[in-house]
Amino acid sequence: MTLLSVNAGRAKAVDYTDSASGRTGIDKRPVDGPVRIESPGATGVGASGVAGDDVCDLRFHGGADRAVYAFAREDLDRWERELGRQLANGAFGENLTTSGLDVNGALIGEHWRIGEDVVVEVTGGRIPCRTFQGHLEEQGVDAQGWVRRFTQAEAGPGALLRVIEPGEVRAGDPVTVVSRPDHAVTVAFLHRAATTERGLLPETLVAAEWMESGLLALARQYADKYSG
Repeated sequence: MTLLSVNAGRAKAVDYTDSASGRTGIDKRPVDGPVRIESPGATGVGASGVAGDDVCDLRFHGGADRAVYAFAREDLDRWERELGRQLANGAFGENLTTSGLDVNGALIGEHWRIGEDVVVEVTGGRIPCRTFQGHLEEQGVDAQGWVRRFTQAEAGPGALLRVIEPGEVRAGDPVTVVSRPDHAVTVAFLHRAATTERGLLPETLVAAEWMESGLLALARQYADKYSG
């Protein structure tokens, strides 16, 4: 299991974002050399956990429990075949492009060691947005929007990460799964529960202590309304 690239993006003005600033850092490109990874501060206040990377809409991105976003090269390759176009590392706005790691099968709360120093914790999966669709310029097949298409795809959403131990990472670093919690809620399962199968949301609460705040709030609200 290997880190293929570390990707960062600088904020730029676009006409396809809901960010109040009208800017986005989704256009991420591989960075040469070591890159510092650390917790950026509280969700809603802190931005990216990756040095040199901009996060513009703090409502849905960045902060301690969404500090880093990882996506598997294998899933980018699946999308390349489906879309009929090349997708460079970072093309989906991910900070970390991995190889050989089951990103979507990772358990919420699972810990990965990257290189010698950095340890991150899996907190959830990416919920696609209009900015993502505009960035890719993909409207989908048969007028199906990219947001729906990505949400329903088997490839999976990629993993949001919390920084447990900060440090530097670089392309080529090994990635090791160092611990897994005692439950069965994966990134892919939580994504399904939050999007296409809301009835599953109460089942995800066994992973509540590790979940990112937005998905946790959604699961609790659903459980309070429909359970019991």
